[in-house]
Amino acid sequence: MRTGVATVPLDYGHCPRWLFERMKRLGRGIALAIVEEYGPDEFLKRLSNPVWFQSLGCVLGFDWNSSGLTVTTLGALKVGLFDIQDRLGIYVCGGKRESRKTPDEITAYGISRQMGFAPDLVYASKMAAKIDSSLIQDKYQIYQHNFLFTKSGSWAVIQQGMNTDNQTARRYHWLSSGVKDFIEEPHSGIASQVFGKPLNLTSKDSLENRDISLAQVQEEPKTILRNLDLIQTRTSRNLTFMDLYDKEFHWHPVVEEKFDLKRLQKTIAIASDRSPQKFEELVSLKGVGPKTIRALSLVAELIYGAKPSYKDPARYSFAHGGKDGTPYMPDPAEMDKTIDIIEKGIKISQVSLREKEGAQSRLARFAP
Repeated sequence: MRTGVATVPLDYGHCPRWLFERMKRLGRGIALAIVEEYGPDEFLKRLSNPVWFQSLGCVLGFDWNSSGLTVTTLGALKVGLFDIQDRLGIYVCGGKRESRKTPDEITAYGISRQMGFAPDLVYASKMAAKIDSSLIQDKYQIYQHNFLFTKSGSWAVIQQGMNTDNQTARRYHWLSSGVKDFIEEPHSGIASQVFGKPLNLTSKDSLENRDISLAQVQEEPKTILRNLDLIQTRTSRNLTFMDLYDKEFHWHPVVEEKFDLKRLQKTIAIASDRSPQKFEELVSLKGVGPKTIRALSLVAELIYGAKPSYKDPARYSFAHGGKDGTPYMPDPAEMDKTIDIIEKGIKISQVSLREKEGAQSRLARFAP
């Protein structure tokens, strides 16, 4: 298997209609081949792998290094599978323009297909979006959200954020079978070309910070406002109980941030009235967004010494391992199975012979 680096710059163009139609038919064929051979859960599992998903978009024919690959590939799957969704047992909701309508789409499917678990799917969709915007504060704003689920209630989330400062995108993948809880390291993978030091409250190393953040809301909400005001109104030189000039705090991203204390007071008061018993319940509350979470985390760190993680959760991922053994040695049988399935999908796709040959040629570039 060949390996390389795919950059994902923001792309503001549009996919040509002729290309989208072919992507739709090819994607339909590949989905049919996987589902008929291994079932719908396997299809979601493959989509939740960042590299497999990237490879799929390239095989379908989209730009290999464009942020538009995510939006267009999922758009093609949504349209291409629509008339066979009940046969496949796979339903695709959301998108770029439809991201905020995702809960309504899920609810509609739940009513029309009598799926009693639909409210749980709505919750999963909302939490995935909120966690990637509030608990991983990496300066990537979520603008695209797709939620895929099966008749059995398994689900996957693929969503993308943009950073207008460096003109790049970051893609977040979730798979229900790998989510033990929504808070601690729930992702199946995060793909990014730029790595930094974001506030990462999904890390297991942030447990104490999360616990103290929750306690601030549960026990004495006024205390956080007093402590936050203390941090904001005194210079770091006067805060003698903190060493802000060591290597950890030299670059600290939020020490000098000015919070709107009146607005924050209202949000925390409402949250306190709801008496959240777990950090997940706190995060799920309406009105509790990135700034509230950031304020709670900052006070927990600077006043109570509960340091959160600033390790970027984004990582490279390999569909079948790499030849250097990172993260594991490739399994030839698994590689052959993947190639075989995609080739079957190409063959049953309703496209011309020339287009099939083109797709097979693109596949050969990734797995000669």
